[in-house]
Amino acid sequence: MNKDQVEGKVKDVAGRIERQAGEWTGGKEKEVHGALKQVEGKLQNAWGNATNAGRRATDKKANKNHEPVDDSVDTKVERENEEDVRSRRQVS
Repeated sequence: MNKDQVEGKVKDVAGRIERQAGEWTGGKEKEVHGALKQVEGKLQNAWGNATNAGRRATDKKANKNHEPVDDSVDTKVERENEEDVRSRRQVS
């Protein structure tokens, strides 16, 4: 999550609370202000989602030809076994 997503979610929730309080108390101004704050939060959250999607897309493009890095021992052993099997097939 990035800053825009977090701040957007906070504004969305705060706006919901303010809007609901305005509905319960009959305060139309508070209700409208809360609804506007809620919309602002949703837009900021959507912007954060779009920013993350762009970052993920560029990261995938940049790392397209690279294998994921996994430093676990089991993975290293599996890779060595696969390489060993491949080399035996080429010899046969």
